[in-house]
Amino acid sequence: MTESPDDTRAPETVPLATPRDGVPPVLTSPAEFAEAAALLASGTGPVALDTERASGYRYSQRAYLVQIKRTGSGSFLIDPIEHPEALAPVIDALDGPEWILHAADQDLPCLRELGFRAASLFDTELAGRLLNYPKVNLAAMVAEFLHLGLAKGHGAADWSRRPLPADWLNYAALDVEVLVELRDAMAAELSDRGRDEWASQEFDAVLARPPAAPRVDRWRRTSQIHNLRTARQLAVVRELWTAREEIAQRRDIAPGRVLPDSAIVTAATANPSDTHALTKLPVFGGPRQRRQADKWMRAIARAQDLPDSDLPPKKAPHVGPPAYNRWEQRNPEAAARAAAVRPVVHDLAEEIGLPQENLLAPDLVRNLCWDGLADGQTVDGWLSEHGARPWQRELTAAPIDAAL
Repeated sequence: MTESPDDTRAPETVPLATPRDGVPPVLTSPAEFAEAAALLASGTGPVALDTERASGYRYSQRAYLVQIKRTGSGSFLIDPIEHPEALAPVIDALDGPEWILHAADQDLPCLRELGFRAASLFDTELAGRLLNYPKVNLAAMVAEFLHLGLAKGHGAADWSRRPLPADWLNYAALDVEVLVELRDAMAAELSDRGRDEWASQEFDAVLARPPAAPRVDRWRRTSQIHNLRTARQLAVVRELWTAREEIAQRRDIAPGRVLPDSAIVTAATANPSDTHALTKLPVFGGPRQRRQADKWMRAIARAQDLPDSDLPPKKAPHVGPPAYNRWEQRNPEAAARAAAVRPVVHDLAEEIGLPQENLLAPDLVRNLCWDGLADGQTVDGWLSEHGARPWQRELTAAPIDAAL
């Protein structure tokens, strides 16, 4: 059995309240970008990177600040908003060295949107999962491996604000301050525990992963929608959600700041007959919403006028296998496979000391059990076709095959 980290350890931490060399200035001009690129190109080793977005305030997921640090180069805070076309020298300087990111899936999309290209990656959050640490946020990893306490607190701020407050910039610079040291310490433990190759394959998979496909019927994720009972009410939600989405995208404002989910569900429940009735509802009576009342009422009227045949189904279209508790009735053979395979994967993850979802993605287990194997197909071959990494197949293929 592979030892897992001692969850009871609570190392004493030394507060790291500010970057050791101070907070670097925010770079905004093409000349400053070119100078930063030259310094980055002259540095050595991997590059620590982070971004700040404004998810709760803006519709877009663009980066409003890019933080970079490299040994021998120093730290940089880059504002990409005014002159994104001038980032080319920085992009070129970072195309080659390994990138260090924490939770790379969050930062890679907005970095790629700016044109940045990564040749290789080290994800400190993913490394923490492969080492089976119970808490893998950046502060926890820095405390565990470096015995340092990071000043936190502005991750959910409106980073589209200008100028950015000094304490926010301090927070942003700290996010890359010790990423290089953290990477080295985590890489050493991965190697000591024989999991460095696992990590390498996982990091490559993150880089190669295509963008997620758009969700079907995203309007069904509206909060409190489960309280609605009729298809007509769902149609009102869909129309209001779509109208809100158009406004939010056009104005680059987070949808919830255009119209809260609770107001959409309230309108669907009340089913107002005209603008006057609409503005008597909570939220819609406020001055900002009264100015938009005609637009919201037109959306509601579209839903009210739909023929029954065009109303959305009460239940969302289901993609993939149903919930496990329905398998016995709908596909007894699949239920038998699941009953055999799921405990094997669970016990193997426990034995190895690894989160089950990192040993083998739950969707892979579900689809394998539901579909079964074609004639002549092996478990290893099926897992390979469906994206399991070699290290995962090496650990799981034989036990699953035996269970089946």
